[in-house]
Amino acid sequence: MSKEVADKFVEALWKLEEDRDVGALVEVHTEDCDVGNVAVPKTFSGHDGLREFWTSYRDTFGSMKSEFRNVFADEDGHAALEWTTSGDANGRDVSYDGVSLLEIEDGKVSRFRAYFDPRTVTNQVVR
Repeated sequence: MSKEVADKFVEALWKLEEDRDVGALVEVHTEDCDVGNVAVPKTFSGHDGLREFWTSYRDTFGSMKSEFRNVFADEDGHAALEWTTSGDANGRDVSYDGVSLLEIEDGKVSRFRAYFDPRTVTNQVVR
């Protein structure tokens, strides 16, 4: 089940990247989900927090696409995704690597965290 949820998460993220549509990500998360990453000092809760987090993230970039090298999942409700995201921001090319961890409950993501070197992104995004 965890691998199926991880695959749905990846598809939903690609929809956000391509169409700026956060709805698919909302659908794959629990109502009381907890989301965040190392670049943002606060965590976001529930579907409203998820919308805020992912909309703000997507607004940072012009075009973007994430490629997933590895997706690991167990049957105890955990998944890890190793990725590279490339695109542009403020007229500059951007590319960075990271890992996202998913905690899964009842077939949906209950907790999402992304880990990457925020200096890499900041140096590419900030003018």
